[in-house]
Amino acid sequence: MTSEFWIMRPFSPLFLTVFAFFLLLLIAASLLLRRKSERTRAFVIAVVCWVTLLGFVAYKYALSVDADYNVITANMGGFNWWGELPLQLCNINLLLIPIAVLTRKRPLLGFCFFVGPIGALMALVLPGNGFNGYSIFLARMLGYFGTHFVVMFAALAIGTFGLYRPRMRDLPLTALTVFLIALVIYGINVLLRHTGLHPKANYFFAVETEGNALLELFWSWIPLPFLYLLPSIVILTVYAGLVTSGFALAGRLEGKKAAPQSGTAPRP
Repeated sequence: MTSEFWIMRPFSPLFLTVFAFFLLLLIAASLLLRRKSERTRAFVIAVVCWVTLLGFVAYKYALSVDADYNVITANMGGFNWWGELPLQLCNINLLLIPIAVLTRKRPLLGFCFFVGPIGALMALVLPGNGFNGYSIFLARMLGYFGTHFVVMFAALAIGTFGLYRPRMRDLPLTALTVFLIALVIYGINVLLRHTGLHPKANYFFAVETEGNALLELFWSWIPLPFLYLLPSIVILTVYAGLVTSGFALAGRLEGKKAAPQSGTAPRP
C-alpha cells in the first residue's frame, strides 16, 4: 500500500517538498551559471525545455494507454491526441521559452516570464480530473506535475539567470503578444472543432469557460468566445506592472548601494 506521503495533492507535504526541491535547483543553477555567458545560460534553459518536451510526449503516451484515466475522463470524451497538444496556457511555454531566450525578443520573453509561472501554478494548485489524490509514482502524475513544475521554474529562470529584466515600456507589447498568441490558439480551437478532430477543443479556455468561476464572470460581461478573455489580459497587465515596479525599486536600491558616498575622500 502506498504511503500517504506519496499521494500528491496541492499543498500536501509531498507537493511542498517537490516545490522546495525545484526552488533549490533554480537557486543552485543561478549561482553555478552566473559567470557564464548569456548565450550559455539561455541554452541551458532551452535544453531543459526541450528535454521536458520529450518527456511531455512520453507522458501523453502514458495517458493514452492509462485505462483508469480514460474511465475518469469518459464524460469528456476520453483521451484524444488532438486535445493533448502543448498549447495550454502553461505547457505552450515549453515551445516558446527556448525561442524567447535564444532570440531575446522582449515581448516573447515578457509573455513567458509573466504567463508561464501563473499558468503552471494554476495547473498545480487546481489539477484536473485524474491528477489529484493519486500516487506520484503513477506515470500520469509524474508527467503532469513534473511538466508544470519545470514550466514554472524555467520561466522564472529567465529572470534569475539575468536574461530578462522587465521594464514598464515593455508592458504594451507584452499585452499585445498575449492577445495575439491567444488569438492564434482560438483559431486552432475553431479549426479542430470544425474539422471534427477534437469537437471540444478549448486551449487557453478561448472558446468556453468550462465552469471556471472567474471566467464565468468575464463571460457575463462579454458573452462572446475569445473576446470574453480580454479582462484577464487587463488583469495580467496590472500584475505585470506590479512585478515590474518591484524590479525597478530593487534596481534603484542596488544603484544606491553601488554609488560611492559623496564627500568621502578616496583612501590611498
